[in-house]
Amino acid sequence: MNRTLALLALVLLTVACGKNNNFTISGKIEGGAGKTIYLSQLLTSSQILADSVKIDASGQFKMKGKVSEPTFFLLKLSDNNFATLLLDSTENVTLAGTYHHFSTDYTVSGSDNSSKVRELTFKFNAAKSKVDSLSKLYLKHQNELGYTSELERWNNEYAKQISDYTAYLNDFIKRNPFSMASVYALYQKWGENNYVANDFQTMKSAASALNAIYPNSDQVKALYNNTLTIIREQKKAKLNTLMSQKAVNSPNIKLPDTSGIDRELWSLHGKYVLLHFWSAKDRTSRIQNQVLVELYAKYKNRGFEIYMVSIDDDRTAWKAAIDEDQLTWINVGDMKGCVSALMNYNIHSTPANYLLDKEGTILAKNLKGPELNAALSKVL
Repeated sequence: MNRTLALLALVLLTVACGKNNNFTISGKIEGGAGKTIYLSQLLTSSQILADSVKIDASGQFKMKGKVSEPTFFLLKLSDNNFATLLLDSTENVTLAGTYHHFSTDYTVSGSDNSSKVRELTFKFNAAKSKVDSLSKLYLKHQNELGYTSELERWNNEYAKQISDYTAYLNDFIKRNPFSMASVYALYQKWGENNYVANDFQTMKSAASALNAIYPNSDQVKALYNNTLTIIREQKKAKLNTLMSQKAVNSPNIKLPDTSGIDRELWSLHGKYVLLHFWSAKDRTSRIQNQVLVELYAKYKNRGFEIYMVSIDDDRTAWKAAIDEDQLTWINVGDMKGCVSALMNYNIHSTPANYLLDKEGTILAKNLKGPELNAALSKVL
């Protein structure tokens, strides 16, 4: 009898545990009747389909899954129209939205972590949209007369948007050190290798806390290691900035050349370098190129190099101008205006340049023709 009761208790416990790991997702998608909605689990480097159902005639759907710890999922109507969820066991999650604008207007309840992810997503998208709009305005009018005050205002607003959202994100991580949503926050970035979060101690604390709570999770281990990598990269960038402030007063630039290979300004330390900003579509830039070709031929074998940054967004025009003007030195550009480089060097119009010594210290600014020749003749 006792043995039977023990077996029954074990079965009941197993069933109960199984139920405790189940979550459900239900909701309503306006305009989605007859469409299929997919639930994909996010892995460290891929995703797998967890469930899919057809939305009924009234827009309702329901699906379920099983996890043992907080796990990231994508609830997708299409590859570009989805909501990111962070689901835990036993949660009964409810979502609502419209079919065509699901990723930008959905609501979620029943999952605190998913609500936090939604908050992070929506706030970042709003900030990124403003930052991108300001960048486009700046690039469009930077060479036009009469826009001096507007350019300064856009530049200040750009910096404020970056600063405000960065402060919000760092504060979010501090307030949620034990939530996997903080890892989602750590991955947000303005561009390639330009992460928003920049408070090293906060980032380290969040990564350590999560690793302590979920030490056996492969996903958490990967996220933890990636977070540490981010910290190391940010520390390196901070050190580079510190070096530029204390020894080298020219910030580093890392941009792709015409072959897509990243070229760094600081890799040229040991040479005198002309850091030159230009545009393939700017007549004055093209005229000045002729002078630079002559000076480069004269001084390139004496320890002189040119690092030329394009503000263009037309790759074909950029490469054509390089070929036509016979620019044989280092030419770089991201074809998005190289906004970060422009702002780091306070460039408001082109052509513009800085002459740097072997240590990267700025010797002179906006030297042209005879002035540049005289400066190079003196140092070389």
